Amino acid sequence: MAEIPDVDLSCLGVTKYGNFSVEVVDPVSDYLELLENVFDFSLIGSLLSRSDFRFIFDAMHAVTGAYAKPIFVDKLGASSDSISNGVPLEDFGHGHPDPNLTYAKDLVDIMYKENGPDFGAASDGDGDRNMILGRGFFVTPSDSVAIIAANAEEAIPYFQGGPKGLARSMPTSGALDRVAQKLNLLFFEVPTGWKFFGNLMDDGKLSICGEESFGTGSDHIREKDGIWAVLAWLSIVAYRNKDKRPGETLVSVSDIVKEHWATYGRNFFSRYDYEECESEGANKMIEYLRDLVSKSKSGDEYGSYTLQFADDFTYTDPVDGSVASKQGVRFVFSDGSRIIFRLSGTGSAGATVRIYIEQFEPDSSKHDTDAQIALKTINRSRTVCIKAEGLHWKGEAYSYHIELSV
Repeated sequence: MAEIPDVDLSCLGVTKYGNFSVEVVDPVSDYLELLENVFDFSLIGSLLSRSDFRFIFDAMHAVTGAYAKPIFVDKLGASSDSISNGVPLEDFGHGHPDPNLTYAKDLVDIMYKENGPDFGAASDGDGDRNMILGRGFFVTPSDSVAIIAANAEEAIPYFQGGPKGLARSMPTSGALDRVAQKLNLLFFEVPTGWKFFGNLMDDGKLSICGEESFGTGSDHIREKDGIWAVLAWLSIVAYRNKDKRPGETLVSVSDIVKEHWATYGRNFFSRYDYEECESEGANKMIEYLRDLVSKSKSGDEYGSYTLQFADDFTYTDPVDGSVASKQGVRFVFSDGSRIIFRLSGTGSAGATVRIYIEQFEPDSSKHDTDAQIALKTINRSRTVCIKAEGLHWKGEAYSYHIELSV
């Protein structure tokens, strides 16, 4: 504790109060200096200054509003009207600063207009998560990290020579796995929680990582970073269009994603959240599933699916040897499809049950199918259910079942 006058945070530098001193720094300039060593700003600037390319960034009245204008407008040359909700406010402008299709609906509506911008992005309250959109096109977080990794070496100077390794959280789709396999890179599947990525980065094993909950990052700061993810995507789009002359059709965000799917296959993916469940019922459900796992074996037939393995995910950290157990019940099938059940501790009351459904589709003729339709219709001729009794959600009792063919 120090008995000192109020510090003027608008004045950079060191102020002394007797033998006590306070230094005020500008985090935006420090961060910008770091980013200039990561990305090719002239390449990104050449894209943002094009008259045939429109960009919008929604800061959601959160912390990245302080970064958006100095980086995107002043440094990279984007138009000043490309920054939306760019003034940080204590109440986030009465909004919920979560960059997803629900809470960033204003941005989504703009991007889905017939003549909407070419590229849209948003970040959350503390700036560590992100959402990427093309015109009329949403990039899932699972696809986003995979596409950044697949294009990083050629589009981002920081990754010249290739990334050291890739990693994703266990519930995140397997899209990144296929990139690591094709590029012959170290790959890690870790429990939910950024600390597991941090250990790998500290040990020089990891460069790029992500999670399905809209967090993406690299070892440039050892943390998920929304602005970094936006600049990574702008770098990829800029690299793909660097030789395009005025009047030529630009390679779009959706073009890049669909080309990625054609190369690696598409992982249709969806997450369903049941919040404020009664803890006792939720725990009984998970125990039922763990018992089912103990009785399952490779080769079991679940409708038209063949089980590769089922387990309750356990992770042994390759750096410090620590073990994280009971991280989620997984049913993984031979075609790469997965169903995962996990209890989350992020809810404000009761238990949150998260269910992740994933269907791998290598056939490019089916890649344009809406994800929800694909997950409901693919291989549904035979149905087998996993059932769990005793789940109470928002005061109502459920005998929960999930069709493996969804």
